[in-house]
Amino acid sequence: MSIPSRTRIKMCGFTRETDVDAAVQAGADAIGFVLYPPSARNVSIERAAELAARLPAFVTPVLLFVNEAPDRVVEACAAVPGALLQFHGDESPESCADMSQRTGRPHLKAARIPLGAVVGFDLLEFVSLHHHAQAILLDADVDGFGGGGKAFNWSLLPPNVNAHLVLSGGLTPANVADGIRTLRSRARSLAVDVSSGIESGKGLKDADKIRQFVDAVHSADHDHSLVN
Repeated sequence: MSIPSRTRIKMCGFTRETDVDAAVQAGADAIGFVLYPPSARNVSIERAAELAARLPAFVTPVLLFVNEAPDRVVEACAAVPGALLQFHGDESPESCADMSQRTGRPHLKAARIPLGAVVGFDLLEFVSLHHHAQAILLDADVDGFGGGGKAFNWSLLPPNVNAHLVLSGGLTPANVADGIRTLRSRARSLAVDVSSGIESGKGLKDADKIRQFVDAVHSADHDHSLVN
């Protein structure tokens, strides 16, 4: 299996202009906005549109929803041109596919992986059911539908997953390289997604941590290229 050498980087949970600018300057490929009112990182559709308007070409806005009403998803898509959809709740494969078709936007689907031993969750079945998704985002199963800074046991995932995967859940500048090394060979392609690991407080990003995270991803990619 041929694996792309560069790991794409998504950063999520942005609420401030300065943080969006710092992520773009550091080299993030995608910027996520949480449209889930119970979240401490929640922003309104209008605020997401303001922040997304700062993104240059080829940096993708991502709109995160949790069990959202279809009409609000459509409204958000109209306000944020070119956004990718991320469904992070209990959405069915059919509802995700329907929303992609209705909005004309590709989607990511979050798989909530149990902490500790991966018991009672079949990732291969999940991938098969959500075959319309552009990628499967692997996040830890925590209260509040993610953003808790908890990592699951990456090594217990299946050795061969025929899907584009996005590793999330508890990633930091200190551990992201290990996550990339562990999962790179298990997926068709691998990206990473970080939120709490680059923060000084919930929804408040830290420019130094952003740069350190990007540097760690690039270092892991460089090390991989040297041995292949």
